[in-house]
Amino acid sequence: MSIEQKINYQLNKYPIIKKVVKRTYQLAMYAISPKVKSEGNIIRVSPEADGEYFFGYYDKSPWDITGRYMLCMKAKDTWSEPDPFTEAEILVIDTEAGTHRIVATTHTWNVQQGCMAQWLGPDFKDKILYNDLREGKYCSVILNIETKEEIVLPFPIYTVSTDGKTALSLDFSRLHSLRLGYGYAALHEATKGEALPNSTAIWRIDIESRKVEPLLTYKNFAHFEPREEMKEPGSVHKVNHLMLSPNGKRFMVLYRWFCGQRKYTRLITCNVDGTDMYVLSDDDMVSHCFWKNDEEIIAFERKKDAGNGYFLMRDKTQKYQHLWKQLSNDGHPSYCPSDNSLVVIDSYPNRARVADIKLLRDTDPDAKDMKVIARVFAPFKYDNDTRCDLHPRWSRDGKKVCFDSVFEGRRGLYVITI
Repeated sequence: MSIEQKINYQLNKYPIIKKVVKRTYQLAMYAISPKVKSEGNIIRVSPEADGEYFFGYYDKSPWDITGRYMLCMKAKDTWSEPDPFTEAEILVIDTEAGTHRIVATTHTWNVQQGCMAQWLGPDFKDKILYNDLREGKYCSVILNIETKEEIVLPFPIYTVSTDGKTALSLDFSRLHSLRLGYGYAALHEATKGEALPNSTAIWRIDIESRKVEPLLTYKNFAHFEPREEMKEPGSVHKVNHLMLSPNGKRFMVLYRWFCGQRKYTRLITCNVDGTDMYVLSDDDMVSHCFWKNDEEIIAFERKKDAGNGYFLMRDKTQKYQHLWKQLSNDGHPSYCPSDNSLVVIDSYPNRARVADIKLLRDTDPDAKDMKVIARVFAPFKYDNDTRCDLHPRWSRDGKKVCFDSVFEGRRGLYVITI
């Protein structure tokens, strides 16, 4: 762990002081560092027109099955509020013709994950799925972009199975209250003020029948192989980052609880019917994860015997491999759909406000052949809860990577050909 990471860890107990110290340090380091705007074979695919353009999270692909069309969001302001009340447009970009069209408008979005807009499987062609607010309730909408036909599901979605039949959801209002930039702000949080709500934490949605059923409660998590820290008076509990396995039979979830300024995270896997829960990682910190296949998960996390880093774990076991030990800073990893060992990872801005995107192989655990394919500057305007994470995502054929960035002074969607 670097000296900067150690100081950051200690300052987590004092968030206001941390913000001041962090900004002062960044300004000083930026002043004495070489200036970089962008490096790499980067092509902007979002429009030149005024506005902020982005896609969202790293676990979804904006490309349709043909590789020609890409989903993108457009908003007026993505730097003032992490969970805005304003509308945002959903665009389909024709990357061959260089044109775009507006296909929908959403009233529920945030700067980190957008409105969960994605192409609906199994064909990933004509139908998209996104979250919205209608008739005073959060929902999700299946839209045929050619016929304009809509199917409204009575619940917002977080993760969707590859076959397009099953989705999982959580409480986006509670998420907004406890983690800015990931929830929705429009509706009041029903569990506000409740440290450990006696209510549903995860729902399952049958997309074909539109049936929604409660799956797990907060107390299911708190009472499963409990730790002493969970039982501390006033400890606050939440869940985040649901992700279904490729075959849709299991899912992972980050279960988090707070004791004052101390934060704990468990990585839990579970069958899609709520059975066979397993604590896969329990060393206090787990950040970003991705299914390599139906049995393995890569994650940036802490292991008490190895420290912070990227670990490849086998589900329902305590077996893991520490990859690329020189990478001790957080990022968003995902596996190439056409190459089962190739991983793309981004970084957060360094002391010079420059973030990068790297290609690595889990068959090369010492990162001897690591390639940096892009480096981009992050203006101070986009920071903290309204920062612009790169969130690199693969095209469905594994030949391209796209990412969000602000190196041109506003959010844009960019592509790199591998």
